[in-house]
Amino acid sequence: LPLPQCLQLPLSILHCFAAMRTITSSEEVKIPPGITVSVNARVVTVKGKRGTLKKSFKHLNVEMKMIGKKKLQVKKWFGNRKELACVRTVCSHVANMIKGVTLGYRYKMRSVYAHFPINCTVSEGNSVLDIRNFLGEKVIRRVRMSESIKVSLSTAMKDELYVEGNDLEQVSRSAALIQQSTTVKNKDIRKFLDGIYVSERGTIEEPED
Repeated sequence: LPLPQCLQLPLSILHCFAAMRTITSSEEVKIPPGITVSVNARVVTVKGKRGTLKKSFKHLNVEMKMIGKKKLQVKKWFGNRKELACVRTVCSHVANMIKGVTLGYRYKMRSVYAHFPINCTVSEGNSVLDIRNFLGEKVIRRVRMSESIKVSLSTAMKDELYVEGNDLEQVSRSAALIQQSTTVKNKDIRKFLDGIYVSERGTIEEPED
């Protein structure tokens, strides 16, 4: 209706127009060859050549089902704007899981220091990183990686670390714990730039074109 006529409608009808919702919104994730995906009560399990990942989406009120063996459908009925956004979010999580069990994730981190060299050592089967001599301090900073995440020292470049795993969230969380452990306290952070920072995000294996 034209705007002047719409303004003459009863208030109850105008409320109905304002409260209209999208009937249904759906997205699909294509499953590549060699990957097995299963869904049971909104718990997604992805199996690939690098291992198995499992993630629960029970906190989201969406419908998830397999269409054959090559597609995963995520659907939301009568959702508002924020609820509809969750559909694409779930698909992105599943796509990251598929990429993780196929190629794996690797974060490269570099040590930055002006005077006192930061000394890093790995222990307990590449699951713990010990950081010494940060800003000349005697305290030893111990950072434990998340489950199934490995940290290693680079042989190709000095002062470089590799944080590797299949779960993107756990790899990025472990890298964040390393960076936060070398936070400069009670000094001007514009001048004191020492620390360990993420320099590159990529995959362990090179993707096939």
